[in-house]
Amino acid sequence: MLKHFFGLLLTLMLISPSAQANLSQTLKKIKPSVVGIGVHTPTGRPKNELRGTGFVVGNGQYVVTNAHVLPGELDKSLKQSMVVFSGSGKKPNTLKARVIARSEYYDLAVLKFDAPALPAMKLAGGEYQSEGSYVAFTGFPIGAVLGLYPVTHRGIIASITPSVVPVADAGQLSIKMLKRMRDPYLVYQLDATAYPGNSGSALYDIGSGEVIGIINKVFVQQTKEAVISNPSGITYAIPVKHLRDLLTEHKVAY
Repeated sequence: MLKHFFGLLLTLMLISPSAQANLSQTLKKIKPSVVGIGVHTPTGRPKNELRGTGFVVGNGQYVVTNAHVLPGELDKSLKQSMVVFSGSGKKPNTLKARVIARSEYYDLAVLKFDAPALPAMKLAGGEYQSEGSYVAFTGFPIGAVLGLYPVTHRGIIASITPSVVPVADAGQLSIKMLKRMRDPYLVYQLDATAYPGNSGSALYDIGSGEVIGIINKVFVQQTKEAVISNPSGITYAIPVKHLRDLLTEHKVAY
């Protein structure tokens, strides 16, 4: 089932030598900023649940992810807490965090932890990146199974398109989707495939490593389970301009 997932990694070999060298150097720079987002339950088995990916910004104590990665509500009776996982492997560092900003409309959330700062990623400007630009994203696809081992995918910006995702029939339309169709914002459509766990990954320029967007969804052709064995190859990312606005609104320097 995972052969499609691992097979995709071989496509890195198709990049031109210069671009591959740039990506290799960029990865060394940005990987310490890539973190996991999850929930810690002291009495749970397991105690830690990885829900998605995030990346460090600002002074090194702020983390960006998707709003949909966050749990609906923490169970106070179980003393659950939001956590950020840093490092890699089966036993990463676990840092307690709290949500300080979120936007359901743009599917963005900002967390803060009070532990020593981590290396932060630099945000690109607010202008849209050109279609055809080479980009990459690094996160924890299927991290709940594989553990905290960062995986990188690369591709191009295939289109700048309204945020509405096509559905097979009208019965699949939700009230939330109908409202968005009346006033959609533009997102990046990529030709690289994201997987469960990639939500919240930074989309960055291969050469500079600057964040130009945030991965937030994949167009699934059949069922959610089919995204692993039969991915559509269509991934969407929120332009970084909306993150910049959210950070500014909540007085987070970046």
